[in-house]
Amino acid sequence: MTKLKICVIGAGGREHALAVALSRTADVVVCPGNPGMAAMGVKCVQGSPQAVEADLYVIGPEAPLVAGLADRLRHDGRLVFGPGADGARLEGSKAWMKQVLADAGVPTPGYGAFDALGPAVEFLRSLPGPWVVKTDGLAAGKGVLVTHDRDEAEADVAAKLSGHAFGEAGRTVVVEEGLIGSELSVMALCDGTSAVALAPARDHKRAFDGGTGPNTGGMGAYSPVSGVGDELVARVMADAVLPTLQSLSARGVDYRGVLYAGVMLTEHGAKVLEFNVRFGDPETQAVMARWDGDVAAALAAAAAGRLDEAAPPVFRPDASVCVVMAAPGYPTDPQLGGAIERIDVSKLRGVQVHCAGVGAAPGSDAPSGLVTAGGRVLGVTATGPSIGEARQAVYRALPSLHWPGAWWRSDIGESEAREERKSL
Repeated sequence: MTKLKICVIGAGGREHALAVALSRTADVVVCPGNPGMAAMGVKCVQGSPQAVEADLYVIGPEAPLVAGLADRLRHDGRLVFGPGADGARLEGSKAWMKQVLADAGVPTPGYGAFDALGPAVEFLRSLPGPWVVKTDGLAAGKGVLVTHDRDEAEADVAAKLSGHAFGEAGRTVVVEEGLIGSELSVMALCDGTSAVALAPARDHKRAFDGGTGPNTGGMGAYSPVSGVGDELVARVMADAVLPTLQSLSARGVDYRGVLYAGVMLTEHGAKVLEFNVRFGDPETQAVMARWDGDVAAALAAAAAGRLDEAAPPVFRPDASVCVVMAAPGYPTDPQLGGAIERIDVSKLRGVQVHCAGVGAAPGSDAPSGLVTAGGRVLGVTATGPSIGEARQAVYRALPSLHWPGAWWRSDIGESEAREERKSL
């Protein structure tokens, strides 16, 4: 049987993890990829994805989706896993996403969307707190402030609306009521009319231990999540994902790709904080490590509008923990060019490294020939019989991957492991 040829589009850790999972049954290239992926045996190609010949195109990041790359590829007759620009607007405009959720009857925090300071502050003062302020447009996962300090929230609204904080992406802001609870990530494969959930995960957005510091693109994730069984995932699908898919369809949007629900589990039930239109990063690294089956066939079926013809995703009972290693100064001012000592963990059983902010530096003093080229540099993922054992494996591996100022959170999955110990 001839293998599918798949082009994964993107250059981060998510795309590296997708390439590894897809390559179990398909021939994979990543466009453009990065030198770290290439050093680990992933075929990377430069130039336009439209110049790559493939049977299936899997678009990783949100920016090219919002810019309509999936539409251009489909116009050329290509099979694409990823929504067109109309569907990608769910992530490209948080205000529009909120309207879609309201129309679909999806539980979500109370909110207001504003492009002027006075009404935004007036609405913010009407909320009891905590407060959430979001850029309407794309901000690489960093455009959200969650705070118990109203003065800080008002200052953030002003900075965003002025364009000082996030440029045009912040010229409209969404102000939300803050919710109390625990967050959950549920990613679902969609084929335009139906959807199937992947294993749930939980990520850590704050920069520092204890959930402190600024929001980042994600400092780590784990899967599975205690207390989140099939029944709860089915409820999220029924109450949030499927109604949203139906609402998009009613608007003429044929949504084929991932619909990622960021959910808050509150005492009043699950509420959707946001939808993303692509695989999460670093949740993908954790989830793909557990997917036991033909990932390529599932994504191709969704892209073709025939998800019912693919085998349902099956996940191994093992747990996985992904920890992100970052450059000094991330997320506000990452210092790049640090010499990476090595990226090979092949001698460590159950541990994978996925390269994100990694560049080549021929002639440098880096033994690997690689240097840091982004804020989030590596994602290190380990699997084990439990979250606790996966944590032990990943944290044992981290010190062997080094560059000047390398740092990471030390508490990814810690509370989950603590709950495991209580249940013994």
